[in-house]
Amino acid sequence: MTVTIYHNPQCSTSRTALALLRERGVEPEIVDYKTVGWTRPLLQTLAKDAKVPVSGFLRRKEALAVELGLTGEDASEAALLDAMVAHPILVDRPIVRGPNGVVLGRPAERVLEVI
Repeated sequence: MTVTIYHNPQCSTSRTALALLRERGVEPEIVDYKTVGWTRPLLQTLAKDAKVPVSGFLRRKEALAVELGLTGEDASEAALLDAMVAHPILVDRPIVRGPNGVVLGRPAERVLEVI
């Protein structure tokens, strides 16, 4: 199975995770999600496969998340998905899919769990 990293090249954690994969001999498919964006079905599938709610992928410290009211307990999954698709920066990174599942790479070493 291919390893895929949903990557933000400007993010140091994402760059560290990519380097860790490469150190282990894994050359992943790199998806720059800020360029290609997200779809609702992809985010839902990744969250399901990671066994976390969609809110588990929300970048809570992003000012826009607070501005849009997405950090409260009452934010619905539908509202989160709409916002994440409209504003890809709201998705925390990196997310890595490998043969052993899906994980949010925070800390970066977590990506090793799925290869």
